[in-house]
Amino acid sequence: MIGDSVTDMGRIRPLQDGISEGFGDQLGKGYPHIVCGMLNAVYPERLIRVTNAGNSGNSIRALKERWQRDCLDPLPDWVSVLIGINDVWRQFDTPHKPFNHILPDEYEATYRELVEKTLPHLSGGMVLMTPYFIETNTSDAMRARMDEYGAIVKRVAAEYGTLFVDLQAEFNRILQFRHSGNIAWDRVHPNLIGATVIARALLNALEFDYLHIPEADNAPSQH
Repeated sequence: MIGDSVTDMGRIRPLQDGISEGFGDQLGKGYPHIVCGMLNAVYPERLIRVTNAGNSGNSIRALKERWQRDCLDPLPDWVSVLIGINDVWRQFDTPHKPFNHILPDEYEATYRELVEKTLPHLSGGMVLMTPYFIETNTSDAMRARMDEYGAIVKRVAAEYGTLFVDLQAEFNRILQFRHSGNIAWDRVHPNLIGATVIARALLNALEFDYLHIPEADNAPSQH
């Protein structure tokens, strides 16, 4: 699971830490932690390993710079991507620093490049998740811009046949009942509720069977 701070959420470093892995909050306190727990609790026979490769502050430009090391070198079967929030956010919180702004053309071209580079190496597939802004006013400038980047992710997912998760739509559903402050204090970084919204959406895209009962005869050998 690779992305920015929404994925990072305090995960261990270095990425492949054989000593710390398996103890404490090695996956951070966000959606990767929840997804890992659900996958391994419901599908214990699969021996699924989840790796959190989120880096706070990343844009898709920064993601590209570390893609080989943090995404391809660990030899994953599946890759999920959540990137784009900072690409949009920097256009609004630091408008005087255009060198930090990732405009739509660069965002889409880089996203396509990373997907093309990655798919041939996966035995499973990719899940592309849209960036989001937890704001009900679709006329809000940052929300409107974020929707534009979400449309890019949807277009790339359709073109390359990956799984697609519309996180903005998922949060819109929650916002019918809860204020954004109850989900993310800054409308971006999710609390437990927000992280669970993302985790549930990702699991649903993977056709996760919440009622799955493992067969004892398929139990893996213990080492």
